[in-house]
Amino acid sequence: MNFKNKVVLITGAGSGIGRKTAIMFAERGAKVGVNDISEERGKETVEIIKSQGGEATFILGDISVSSEAERIIEEIVNTYGRLDILVNNAGIVLGGKVENTSEEDFEKTMAINVKGPFLLSKYAVQQMKKQGGGVIVNVSSEAGLKGIPDRFAYSVSKGALISLTKSIAIDYAKENIRANCVCPGTTYTQGLAERLKKLPNPDEVLKQMAERRPLGRLGREEEIAFAILFAACDEAAYMTGSIISIDGGALL
Repeated sequence: MNFKNKVVLITGAGSGIGRKTAIMFAERGAKVGVNDISEERGKETVEIIKSQGGEATFILGDISVSSEAERIIEEIVNTYGRLDILVNNAGIVLGGKVENTSEEDFEKTMAINVKGPFLLSKYAVQQMKKQGGGVIVNVSSEAGLKGIPDRFAYSVSKGALISLTKSIAIDYAKENIRANCVCPGTTYTQGLAERLKKLPNPDEVLKQMAERRPLGRLGREEEIAFAILFAACDEAAYMTGSIISIDGGALL
């Protein structure tokens, strides 16, 4: 996969899967726009990329606010002249079942996990139509494809993201704009490691999480990132509206 001269924008790229994806795009020649709500983390990702000889710029912004989403797209285009790939990766996970999920938590989850990708896609498509095409990759979750206990709002939002992907794919196929969706299972990231540390028995919980999967382990950041790169690459140009499950066999 070669992304030389491609311009990529990745949301939530200040840590975890988003950061790894940004680094791997840059390693393959892409010019990368790093979006995050944390200036510190986002700029750290940019510095990692630049230290390895890559090209990247940081774009601060809250994707759930229409004016900021529009500005984020404008900034990447103003910086590099175009936008070839949008990766809607940013998201939040809040616990709860339908009976005890507050309206505030539900609305916050939908704002970041669904409204944000909608707004960015809205403005990205306008640019991609001008330049003759592009690719949108949405990062959903296994939670969008199966029931996950105590993750009501998150599961609803990730299911909506799958439908959002298919709608964009069918509406813009004739304009050379593809949309695909990657559905990761639980992945070992720094964020997960920090959450586990707060538990009284982190090793046991990690072991239980791994044993629930046929492959007997959690995913690695680079494995999810490879799936995202594949969904966006020219070698997979015949693929649009596709849902890629990468979850250690959790759906079997």
